[in-house]
Amino acid sequence: MPERVAKTGNDAAAYALKQINPDVVAAYPITPQTELMHKFAEYVADGDVDTEFVQVESEHSAMSAVVGASLAGARCCTATSSAGLALMWEILYVASGSRCPIVMPLVNRALSSPINIHCDHSDSMGARDSGWLQLYAENSQEAYDNVLQAVRIAEHPDVMLPTMATLDGFILSHTIEALEVNEDDVAKEFIGEYKRDYSLIDVENPSTFGPLALQNYYFEYKKQQIDAMDAARDVVLEVGREYGELTGRDYGFLDSYKCEDADVIMVGLGSTMGTAKEAADRVRSENGIAAGVLKVRCFRPFPASEIADALSGASAIGVMDRSVSFGLGGPLYHEVRSAMYGSQTPTADFIYGLGGRDIPLGDLKDIFVQLDEIRKEGKAEPDVRYVGLRE
Repeated sequence: MPERVAKTGNDAAAYALKQINPDVVAAYPITPQTELMHKFAEYVADGDVDTEFVQVESEHSAMSAVVGASLAGARCCTATSSAGLALMWEILYVASGSRCPIVMPLVNRALSSPINIHCDHSDSMGARDSGWLQLYAENSQEAYDNVLQAVRIAEHPDVMLPTMATLDGFILSHTIEALEVNEDDVAKEFIGEYKRDYSLIDVENPSTFGPLALQNYYFEYKKQQIDAMDAARDVVLEVGREYGELTGRDYGFLDSYKCEDADVIMVGLGSTMGTAKEAADRVRSENGIAAGVLKVRCFRPFPASEIADALSGASAIGVMDRSVSFGLGGPLYHEVRSAMYGSQTPTADFIYGLGGRDIPLGDLKDIFVQLDEIRKEGKAEPDVRYVGLRE
């Protein structure tokens, strides 16, 4: 039977790693990820896992170590945040290009400058085209569930791509919530065994990894990654359904909340979507606004057609971005707007929460009121808005 426990988001992700029992973990501390690996290091010290835990001198080294171990055939994990992910930058592309199914809990935190240790999505959004799959968690339960599923997804023979399972820094990582965890043997059976088809240390069948590929072959390597990312779509759904049969918690690309009859729909990622659901309930009862929330759980691969279908009945759409893109609006807005290409539904982007700035329930209710005004006017002007910004 599953056990109901109280854990922070960091501890929930660390507990999932314990049940995964990776062959190799290499990590370096950075706020607010540090406690995640502290907890996993306790499991190592207590003999609860057989993992070779490598304490390295930087995040660049951490990713380099798990790439090498993965190519040797090991099941590998790491974790990081913010500038740690940025320091891994070169090796993120090496990991995906080398088809290393590494799983990495990423505790979202803003990037400098100025220095900030709190949550936004500038770190993961900066890596959105590095060839990694990305799963976003609304709460600690999803953080735990996503890490377990990430192993199955990443290691699927049709995918073989690294996967980030993100959780919002401090908001989730340091907040205690109730969640259900699987029994160790149940989790182990769900994850299964891993054997890489080609290994650096298989001297009887030597292979080449990370070769030089100039204009004669580089393009073909990239197309294989694109095809693997496309193949991951079916795998994400397959693994999510199987996990639902096991736990009663189904997972897919999206989580739709009261969107079926909604006139206005808010689209977003991460922990804010939990508060957005409450805001939708409030404006339905207090303002008579038919509001819905569409949470994007899987950002890579991007579920464009599913998003377009989910939003097809809306009369106004608001996209919530916890990061910026120095063009028009934020990165989620760009992709949702592309998914809705050809639609006449007015769509606005709401930039919020940069550097961990709080977005209270009242602000989210006000966004629904703004969306209702956009619905009535039939246009969104301005189409990029800033929430909670001091003048």
